[in-house]
Amino acid sequence: MTRRRGRGAPARPAGGAASGRGGSKAAGAGRGPAPGRGAPGRAPAPAARRAPARAAKRGEGIAPRATPSGLPLAPVFLPSDLPRDLARRTPPPGEPPYTRGVHSGMYRSRLWTMRQYAGFGSARQTNQRFRFLLDEGQTGLSVAFDLPTQMGYDSDHPLARGEVGKVGVAISCLADMEELLEGLPLDAVTTSMTINATAPLLLAFYVAVADARGIPRAALGGTVQNDVLKEYIARGTYIYPPAASLRLVTDVFEFTAREVPQWNSISVSGYHMREAGATAVQELAFTLADGLAYLEAARARGLDLPRIARRMSFFFNAHSHLLEEVAKFRAARKLWADSLRERFGITDREALKLRFHTQTAGSTLTAQQPLNNVVRTTVQALAAVLGGTQSLHTNSFDEALGLPGRDAALLALRTQQLLAHESGVADTADPLAGSYAIEALTAALEAAARGLLERIDAMGGMLEAIASGWVQEQIHLAAYRWQLEVESGDRVVVGVNRFAEDVPPPAPPFRHDQTIEEARRRALAEWRHSRDAAATRAALERLTRAARGSDNLMPPILAALQARATLGEVCDALRDVFGVHRPGPSR
Repeated sequence: MTRRRGRGAPARPAGGAASGRGGSKAAGAGRGPAPGRGAPGRAPAPAARRAPARAAKRGEGIAPRATPSGLPLAPVFLPSDLPRDLARRTPPPGEPPYTRGVHSGMYRSRLWTMRQYAGFGSARQTNQRFRFLLDEGQTGLSVAFDLPTQMGYDSDHPLARGEVGKVGVAISCLADMEELLEGLPLDAVTTSMTINATAPLLLAFYVAVADARGIPRAALGGTVQNDVLKEYIARGTYIYPPAASLRLVTDVFEFTAREVPQWNSISVSGYHMREAGATAVQELAFTLADGLAYLEAARARGLDLPRIARRMSFFFNAHSHLLEEVAKFRAARKLWADSLRERFGITDREALKLRFHTQTAGSTLTAQQPLNNVVRTTVQALAAVLGGTQSLHTNSFDEALGLPGRDAALLALRTQQLLAHESGVADTADPLAGSYAIEALTAALEAAARGLLERIDAMGGMLEAIASGWVQEQIHLAAYRWQLEVESGDRVVVGVNRFAEDVPPPAPPFRHDQTIEEARRRALAEWRHSRDAAATRAALERLTRAARGSDNLMPPILAALQARATLGEVCDALRDVFGVHRPGPSR
């Protein structure tokens, strides 16, 4: 997940061409009112007089509209718009292909995990925010790391200057992770860590803390994002070339399957691609294509695919077009289950389940009239719940201005709690099932995403599609179309290009503590001074030798960190072997 910064008209990129048709399948052409169904006490009108009413019912003469992805929206959906194989597509929740949800009872059995994303400044500050949120009813942790940590640099590295603790928490050594997790029940709460290029290190830090506390690794639950492919597509916090990165991803798969069996070894993320400009269709297709590429890498390693698939999770964006977003989540589950059967022959029911976390759309937040963001976030969170998410983060209304303030973060959590306990949407599984509009859009999203997957296959797979620049180009074009629509006024952004006020945005609610960077420099100097330098050096040398071979790198990474090597030192050892990725021009 990325931090959002304020701007004027949001460059929220998601839209394909806004073209469509007035009535789907002629909106039930040839149908009219049943004989005798006029107004009470009146004789049925002659056919000539009934024709205009019939035309209005079909939506003829009404301007066409489309979803932000360009899928046609009929003015009224009719039974004829339902997929012909609806019964096969939508068995009860808990039954493959899981269109209606991965659990039979859904939220009646267990609510989604309320997992608010947090991280800033020092480990102690972030720990305090975690404790506050848990006290207020949050049910899972989600850690944001600063850019130096994401890029494999210690807080005192020259390239880290000015970025330490700014968009997440700074973690450079084992002491930092111990402070971050101080007093938190690691065997009773699940923790999600949004980290990719350095995912093996942050997972190793977490395991090392648990080991020191005597907590069995098998008792640890959580997720490490570990999705480096989308970094080459949309986000840019990669370090090594793709082949080395995939090796590390699969090392995590193998290590967690053996050592931390309740841990989700990857969170395949469409969120960042959506923030960068992808449409809902592109987000769905490109995310699943990345997931399939990871399974191909696991198969090449000789790993047990059903076992790996059971611990894969996904991470989607929730935007403001409620109908399209609900349909997207439903289509994702079906398309993933079908793809695993078709491509890998997987029939394990648990492995076929697409489980996902959702975050509301940071790129839709506006610095202008920021209280409007409360409504945007609520609509987006409602879409995620109606779509059957397993975990949810709701953005704070002030995040277009800066890091969220305490009161705004609490209101974001309360938004989830109100949906869970007051709205009634959690009382029945997949409550929009059978809706003509939702079922038609679910089928349309699946078909459109399947078409993109077929194009990717024709290119030789997702790795080749990324290397050629095709995936990135599709997202850039979608972002450009969206921005043109916002600037022309064809796409309304309330408070920005319509219903605007001549009032400057308020000041950021949260100010970064500039003294943190110097304090961390001193702490790291003391950390290095007090350690056994020879033991640290020997551990790093063992890691380098392992990297030159083919062994799983998680054990030597963990050993090096326990020998008090820093994150930057471990990443430097791997850079010396793997090199760094330098993006070139698209082919």
